[in-house]
Amino acid sequence: MNKLRRFVMWFALILIVLLAVLSVVGAFYGAEKASQFFNSLPLTIYWLTLTVFLVAGLVTFRRLIRVPGLLLIHLGCVFILVGAIWGSEDGHRFQKRFFGIDKVPFGYMMIYEQTAESNIVAEDDKVLAKLPFSIYLEDFRIEYYKSQSYLQVENKNGDIRQIPDDLDQELSLNESKIKILRVFRNFKIAIIDGKKIATDSTEPGINPAIEINIELSDGSSKQQYIFAQFPQDAYSDAGLKFTYVSQMQAPVKDYFSDVILLEGEKQTAKKTIEVNHPLHYGGYHFYQHSYDPEKGRYTILTVYSDSGLNLVYAGYLMLCSGVLWQFWCRHFLKFFKRSRNGD
Repeated sequence: MNKLRRFVMWFALILIVLLAVLSVVGAFYGAEKASQFFNSLPLTIYWLTLTVFLVAGLVTFRRLIRVPGLLLIHLGCVFILVGAIWGSEDGHRFQKRFFGIDKVPFGYMMIYEQTAESNIVAEDDKVLAKLPFSIYLEDFRIEYYKSQSYLQVENKNGDIRQIPDDLDQELSLNESKIKILRVFRNFKIAIIDGKKIATDSTEPGINPAIEINIELSDGSSKQQYIFAQFPQDAYSDAGLKFTYVSQMQAPVKDYFSDVILLEGEKQTAKKTIEVNHPLHYGGYHFYQHSYDPEKGRYTILTVYSDSGLNLVYAGYLMLCSGVLWQFWCRHFLKFFKRSRNGD
């Protein structure tokens, strides 16, 4: 029995040292190569062996079971390894073969606005699986960082004033009051019901412009469009020259996919997916990955299976609880008891 214990202890220590070495090696690979490396056949055998020896340690060293902190630490490691193996590609193949659970570990979904999609595809658009539900993209939105755009107003004396291109911003110069009414990212004239209407087009192209109201000293007012790409050289009737300086393409701050979950024709859930705020539904996590950079008409989601994830979470909870108990809580309780007893 003592020989068995020594063998289990030393072999487990060797496996743990090897884990540290593998972690260092994997850090020098890219994310894709590291994933392939840690899911390769030799590493799969290693993970299974490490799990077996952690369980063997619990069986051969009874103290690990009697001491709560040590038990939680070892069980936590076992749960993490079992959960990771269950959620791996080989784990998914095992689930399908022996339990009939047909899920894919990873894939993508590209969904156009006002359409529903249920296929999970690979990077080469090969269909990997069909979900038992559909995701309908109701709307896709892009949020930009605030641009450094501004309206510059100059009079004939060379006095210059500037205001940000925010709605309802105002300034006064030459006894005239200027107010920003509308801001256009891509100004275009559309014919609606036979009338020419200024619109902020979603079509490709950028034509920044603003609509301003000029209130003159006599109380009259007029509206005028100022274009960033077509600067005004002459002074207006109010003796003012307007220049619109626009940051052509403000950086993207965030993007949102407003989706509806459908099972057949029945709506079962509604969610806005954004970066770091995924959707969890039907055994998968759906993360915002990319979008249509030209027109913003479709979204690309990455899809991850949640198989084994609860085991991993439970394992980390047990591991952290065991460490806290073993190294802090139990010592604090002993100190507290001695203090109450007057020791």
